[in-house]
Amino acid sequence: MLSACMETYENRTGNYLFTIIVPVYNEEENIGRLEDKLRNFLPQSLYKTAVLIVNDGSTDESGNRIREVCERNSDFFYLNLQENGGLSAALKAGFDHCFSEYTGYMDADMQTDAEDFNLLLPHLTTHAFVTGIRADRKDSFFKNLQSKIANGYRRMMTGDGVADTGCPLKVMQTKYAKRIPMFNGMHRFLPALILLQDGHICQVPVRHYPRLAGKSKYHLWNRLTGPFIDCFAYRWMKKRYINYQISSSNLD
Repeated sequence: MLSACMETYENRTGNYLFTIIVPVYNEEENIGRLEDKLRNFLPQSLYKTAVLIVNDGSTDESGNRIREVCERNSDFFYLNLQENGGLSAALKAGFDHCFSEYTGYMDADMQTDAEDFNLLLPHLTTHAFVTGIRADRKDSFFKNLQSKIANGYRRMMTGDGVADTGCPLKVMQTKYAKRIPMFNGMHRFLPALILLQDGHICQVPVRHYPRLAGKSKYHLWNRLTGPFIDCFAYRWMKKRYINYQISSSNLD
């Protein structure tokens, strides 16, 4: 289980309605394109939007380039994790430090388009979680086959009904994001974990592009074998997950 503590004091993301979390691990070649795309999107966003880049212990020049990006752009912020913890750790850090009403995330590999957040955001008025579905995927046949097998097995084990949980373009109500029990590998189960909270989920097709720079962090183990094992962890958690509602209180 991830050991980081949840942030308890509000920061500058509370001045925005929507925060885009961008986990980064060794993506120095993509930082410039990422900055351009997000900077161009912010004025077009349906909501006042901030960007929170989470540097997941990168060992290349990503950290330095992220700091430079945030110095140039007043709506950009960053977190540097002390060491590489993986995507789930980076997302948990982002959720813990986000205080806007809505949050979302995209990968730094530039295979999705920030403009497509505007396709997802309108659904947050009626849904706790909205995920993209990569239309006309630009990945290799082998990578697509792995994803198809992993998605099918996960749907069978979780019953979440999501066609493409690996799509790196998602938005959600922050109050749900903060209640997600995040374990290593649990980023694959975000829709299912929202359903555990009795939240409604929605799926929307989004664009997908080939990777032009940097290297994928996924391989056979973390795309198939790891998720296979993680499904059993989710099933264990599902039987023991606690939901409660407060009927009255005198704390206010």
